[in-house]
This record gives sequence, C-alpha cells and structure tokens, in this order.
Amino acid sequence: MRRAALALARDVERRAPTLGDEQVVEGRAHGVFVDYNQNAKDRTVASAYSVRPTPDARVSAPLSWDEVASADPADFTLATMPKRSRSWATATRDRRVPGSLEGLLELSARHERAGQGDAPWPPHYKKQAGEPPRVQPSRARAAKHPLIEIARAKRKQDALAGLKRWKARHPKVAKYLEPADVLVDAMRGRSSTWTRIRVNLQHVPPKLRPRQERLDPDEKTLASW
Repeated sequence: MRRAALALARDVERRAPTLGDEQVVEGRAHGVFVDYNQNAKDRTVASAYSVRPTPDARVSAPLSWDEVASADPADFTLATMPKRSRSWATATRDRRVPGSLEGLLELSARHERAGQGDAPWPPHYKKQAGEPPRVQPSRARAAKHPLIEIARAKRKQDALAGLKRWKARHPKVAKYLEPADVLVDAMRGRSSTWTRIRVNLQHVPPKLRPRQERLDPDEKTLASW
C-alpha cells in the first residue's frame, strides 16, 4: 500500500507540480498533500462516510468520476448523507468493480528502475533499508530562509498566544511578515500531537531581524524529552 501511495504522490507531483506535493510543505496556504506515510503502522485515516470535525458535520463522501469537477464538500453532511448513501447504493449496485493496485505497483517499479527508491518514513520509525535522509523541507531550506522558533505547546491556542506576545515585543518586525511567513506546525508524537510555531524572516530587512530567543511557551513535548 505504501509503495502504491508513494507512486501516486510522485506522479501527481510530476503531472501537476503547482497542485500536488509528495512531502509536507510547512506553512503553505494552497495545494494538495498526498500523504503516503499514512500507510504505516499506527497511522490514522478518515474512512469513507466518516464525519469530519467541522461546524456543519461534513462527511467523507465517495464520488463518481463525473461528480468530481462540480462537487461541493458543503453538500455532504450528516444531514444529507443518509439519502445520498441509499441512492448511491442503488446506482452502483450493478457496476461495482474491485479496485486494483497493479497499475500503481507497476508505476512504482518504473520509478525504482529510474533511480527513485524509497522516501523518508515518519520520524519515530526505525531507519529503513534504502531510505533517504529524514530532512524536513523547512530544514533543507534553512540556508535560504532565516527561520526562528517562537513557541512549543501541547495546545495550539497556547502556542498562538506566545506568537502574539512575540509580535508585541517586535512590532517593527511583525509589520513585514506575510501570512505564509508564520509557520504553525502540528507535530505528531507517538500518541499525541503538539504545536510548534516558527517565523520566516525572509521579508524582514536583515538589520531588523531578531535573534533566536527562549521559546514562549516551551512546554515539554515528545520531541524535547
């Protein structure tokens, strides 16, 4: 499954480089992240017909290909899905065909023959044979983008409060920041998540760029134990 998902992610990125990405692009506002690493032990996935944590209780809805272009996620909610699921079952009863991974596995084999091997696994997994270095895109870009870390907290709102205090201490810097310069990362531990906030100072004049300060807050997280 992971080989198939990775092959799909790479082909999406090749065909539509402005839309898809096989790796996490931290702080981005647009695009589709094809998360091949969800196909690993202890990962969680929202299955079809799962209710999502949104105010209108949207539901993960299976679509036919002819619905994709015009589908509106707001149409699929806890209130509307019972009727849709009944009509869907009737419409698809005579044309159900089991899916197959053979095409994606053949694509994976072509990638391997072209020199594209495995991709990085989640950080707390044992190093796999043939796996490339586990370097997050933000760290790989560190030489080009001056990043400083602001906060680490178990709760997102606490980390955002720390960011607000940082901006109050550096008002001249804050006015140069663009929305994409504030990187709010949901970090995954073995059994829980925590929030990290960093700031990209690329749009701040060099003479105004503050140095790395003590994190505020700096709560104990799995990554800092």
